[in-house]
Amino acid sequence: MNKTEPAIAKAAAAPESAPTPLIPIPRGPVPQAPPERERRMIELTIDGRPVSVPEGSTILEAACKLGVDTPTLCFLESLTPVNVCRVCVVELEGSRTLVPACSRKVEPKMSIKTDSERVRLSRRMVLEFLASAVDISTAPQFAGYMESYDAKPERFGPAAASNAQPVKIDNDLYVRDYSKCILCYKCVQACGVDAQNTFAIAVAGHGFSATIATEFEVPLPESACVYCGNCIGVCPTGALMFKSEYDMRQAGTWDERHQEQTTTICPYCGVGCNLTVHEQDGKIVKVTSPLDHPVTHGNLCIKGRFGWQFVQIEPAEKS
Repeated sequence: MNKTEPAIAKAAAAPESAPTPLIPIPRGPVPQAPPERERRMIELTIDGRPVSVPEGSTILEAACKLGVDTPTLCFLESLTPVNVCRVCVVELEGSRTLVPACSRKVEPKMSIKTDSERVRLSRRMVLEFLASAVDISTAPQFAGYMESYDAKPERFGPAAASNAQPVKIDNDLYVRDYSKCILCYKCVQACGVDAQNTFAIAVAGHGFSATIATEFEVPLPESACVYCGNCIGVCPTGALMFKSEYDMRQAGTWDERHQEQTTTICPYCGVGCNLTVHEQDGKIVKVTSPLDHPVTHGNLCIKGRFGWQFVQIEPAEKS
């Protein structure tokens, strides 16, 4: 008997473990994620109401569990909290200062007030300072907060400092209007380690002269930008905006009330990114991505976010 025949017979008897043209490698156990570490529950009090949340949760998460609407500007679920806007501050018993709800971790027996007069005054002042210096005309969320806290930035008078500056239009995909920038750092994070890892933009300058800038203030096409547009997706004020939206706003034709949104799959590759297509008058006007999608978490590449113009190319007339 040939020495190789027993091996062949053994492989034929156990096909599930033998390589085949259809199964190029031997079958093995299906990889499984390790079980999530069980976290102890932390009990605390918010606005006189008891709540229990897992250890490591933030005050913001605990407040959300109670249905408390906490204003935020620099916070986003998919980004690391940076505590710069100070709109989410709450009053913590025993603390000398107000604490940021977006990043402060809960501790046992905490007692927190989210709507005290001290908290409302602090939030009102922050909103007034920002609105007195920044154009908030394309920030509906901000306008809602202004109304809720009765903020009156006009009381600082016409001489209030302003960061008004010309709009930067140096490419065909998106514009930068830093007169609307509140320095929330979201775009810097999305361009950095939290999403794209391109590091094309950062905060330059200090104090009131601080601004978001490319390296050495070079035009965007000369920077490290890869035009993923993830900075646009996280901007809360419209300081970063699709060129298509900007042009329509300038022409007075932008109307979100008559826009429809459709979620679909990006056609460019097999990753499976979700797209939210914004359509007005039968034409795509911009594309975003849902934050809660497990693949994208709101992020896209240049093709997914900007490569939709081919849908609207009209066929050439036959001569």
